[in-house]
Amino acid sequence: MKSLAELQAIKDKMKDKVVLREGTGEIRVVVGMATCGIAAGARPVLNEFVQDVNEEGLSGKVTVSQTGCIGICQYEPVVEVFEAGKEKVTYVKMNAEKAKDVVARHLRGGQVVTEYTIGAYQA
Repeated sequence: MKSLAELQAIKDKMKDKVVLREGTGEIRVVVGMATCGIAAGARPVLNEFVQDVNEEGLSGKVTVSQTGCIGICQYEPVVEVFEAGKEKVTYVKMNAEKAKDVVARHLRGGQVVTEYTIGAYQA
């Protein structure tokens, strides 16, 4: 870095990602990032949620964060969606493509993507 202007530019570039991960949105998306989740591919899932929520203009409504072990390692990568007044939705065996679909259909469209939920895998 050569100047304060460069530092400010880096800060501005990363601001959206930090807000998404630490915000106070009405919908909270939590990606399991324990060792089992990371080994199963959770990092690209987390990155896809952060990117798509930002691109869809949902950052005022949706907070994306990470947590440790959710406790259902056989279903990793696991994503939980919390909305006030609604039951938690647990998405399992996620990948970046499914994350993109969840952003479009659930976070933006308001419809749970039931085929990706834990209930679909236990049936």
